[in-house]
Amino acid sequence: MKAIKKSAASLMLAACILAGLFTGAYAQVSDSALSQAVRETAGYVCKTVKSPQVGSTGGEWAVLGLARSGYAVPDEYYQAYYTALEDYVKACKGKLHDRKYSEYSRVILALSSIGIDARNVAGYDLTKPLGDYEKTIWQGVNGPIWALIALDSRDYPMPNNPDAETQATRQMYVDRILDCQLSDGGWSLRGGGSTGEKDGESDPDITGMALQALAKYSEQPAVKKAIDAALDCLSEKQDAQGGFSSWGKSNSESCVQVIVALCELGIFIDDPRFVKNGNSLLDSLMSYSLKGEGFRHDEEGADSNQMASEQGLCALVAVQRAQEGKNSLYRMGDAAAVNGGSAAGAGLVNKHADVKPCPVTQAGKTFSDISGKRPHADRAAIEALAARGIIGGMDDGLFHPDESMSRAQFAAIVVRALGLTPRASEGFSDVPAGEWYAVYVGTASKYGIITGVGNDKFNPSGTITKQEAAVMVARAAKLCGMDTALDAAEVRDVLAQFSDYIQMPEWARGELAFCYSEGILDDSGTAIDGSAVVKRCEIAHMLFVLLENARLL
Repeated sequence: MKAIKKSAASLMLAACILAGLFTGAYAQVSDSALSQAVRETAGYVCKTVKSPQVGSTGGEWAVLGLARSGYAVPDEYYQAYYTALEDYVKACKGKLHDRKYSEYSRVILALSSIGIDARNVAGYDLTKPLGDYEKTIWQGVNGPIWALIALDSRDYPMPNNPDAETQATRQMYVDRILDCQLSDGGWSLRGGGSTGEKDGESDPDITGMALQALAKYSEQPAVKKAIDAALDCLSEKQDAQGGFSSWGKSNSESCVQVIVALCELGIFIDDPRFVKNGNSLLDSLMSYSLKGEGFRHDEEGADSNQMASEQGLCALVAVQRAQEGKNSLYRMGDAAAVNGGSAAGAGLVNKHADVKPCPVTQAGKTFSDISGKRPHADRAAIEALAARGIIGGMDDGLFHPDESMSRAQFAAIVVRALGLTPRASEGFSDVPAGEWYAVYVGTASKYGIITGVGNDKFNPSGTITKQEAAVMVARAAKLCGMDTALDAAEVRDVLAQFSDYIQMPEWARGELAFCYSEGILDDSGTAIDGSAVVKRCEIAHMLFVLLENARLL
């Protein structure tokens, strides 16, 4: 359970602070809010990159971000990428680029993220070119930076390249990066080196990348000194909104590279050096987010940018993995081979045998009152459920996201969401057999998702409160194979952030805590308002997150 992870992380953090092992503290970002951002961005990337190919956009970064996020992607997705890569490698006879050896590094990273050995792709060793020192450094400091990150991603041995003029070593790449450091403490693409300008202005993107590469070598005194100088440089360059500018313009990708660098170094993003006017790096990055539609490149952009979205996903995943105590984004010894994973839609291993995924039957289904120039915040959730026939619009063809939902309607969409076969039942005296909802109420009752209101009645036309919805969704989650049990301390830890948690009835507290811990309920407010009538958009959000977490989408 996430609540358990959060408590464990807190204890670990306290110990680390006492021991002086970390520079900063955990970011004050709730697990559910961060998880929701990861899910939405991963969903957008998966939707927009349906068939990843070899390339910096719509290719390796999408594969890496999705694989490291844990988002439920069908195994076939990664297999399709690998097949496309094999075809590409065969066509170019193992030579991805004559000059830009970072092409090899990017592909190696994607392969590492899905547990595939880069040393045998269609019979070619894609790590071998990185054994050529001169060719790897040709493109500037970018070459050795990404060579180190790629080779260290799964601790590949340094490849022997008999064709190289100078056989590379890891230390040679480390030394080259150090030699390219500018006098202000940062790095730029072409600055530094034996012939480069040391007094040029550094770039936050390249500085972040250099720190990512050096993170694993911080025990070396020279590297430690360089890292400290670079962190001071970045802290000074950070703007009042918590972000960074490159080429004279604030942009999301610059935030991304610094965020990933801090996570690789074990420095969390609320480190005082990287909070300006109360704005952290994550705050700045999220200012470029288009909820459910990826990220913009800069403040002037009205639409999402594919590269910014893929990079934004990587940054969110880096933060999430750091908060959960997992291997960092680029340390992929924990990555499982693609043929060992489970496909999206397969469901969890402990789910009830009758629970089944709902196939897409109305692709592209939407409603004019949730789309348009200012789309509704829950548009992605509503459209995903509508495409599967789980939820529909009202008689006028609109969705009416802010209206309430009757108990009968709720029973119907939960039964559809879980793929349960509707069957009639005579459980309630106020549910006539001839009514359209009778089979759904009967089925939901049979599986223990709903109960009556007393006196053998169900009150089908009545509305549903947030706490009632939480209880029913938690019961549905248990059918899906999720562990919904939290002990009293965990319930208190989750709910104590809300001003009215004491007022919540005992029968709903555990289920409310479960729903908040899993991101099924949005915890951005200061109060639970458990007795408030839940909106149609809120119910769509709850079921969408449930199905995602249960691997039924």
